[in-house]
Amino acid sequence: MEPSTFLKTIDHDRIVAAIGAAEGRSRGEIRVHVATGPVEDAQAAARADFERLGMTRTAERNGVLVLVAPASQTFAIVGDEAVDRVCGEGFWTSVVEAMRERFRAERFTEGIEEAVVRVGDVLARHFPRRPGEKDVNELPDAISRG
Repeated sequence: MEPSTFLKTIDHDRIVAAIGAAEGRSRGEIRVHVATGPVEDAQAAARADFERLGMTRTAERNGVLVLVAPASQTFAIVGDEAVDRVCGEGFWTSVVEAMRERFRAERFTEGIEEAVVRVGDVLARHFPRRPGEKDVNELPDAISRG
């Protein structure tokens, strides 16, 4: 699918709201990024975009990136080192599988929301909000592209 067509089919407001809700329960950060060109290796592209988008600069190293590459019909999810330590590869695989099911049914917004909710659950469990501590939104919640 052409990236511009994909971007028109997803509900940006719903996805941004899901990110805000997920981040509202934790100290973690979640971003969704849509690749505007073909991607050969989604995992490698996600890691490169993670770095390029400055996601390694969060205070607790607890950011997560959901990459969608519509031109290549693939996606990947990567977490920073603190998140990887607590959830492991099996968790990422289960989230990707849930996304894949929704994407096959062309329910792209639901697939991305599902990923954000599941990631938010893990972040809330391992990086919960601290009573009385003000949240700092370290990364934009908007869907990035590039």
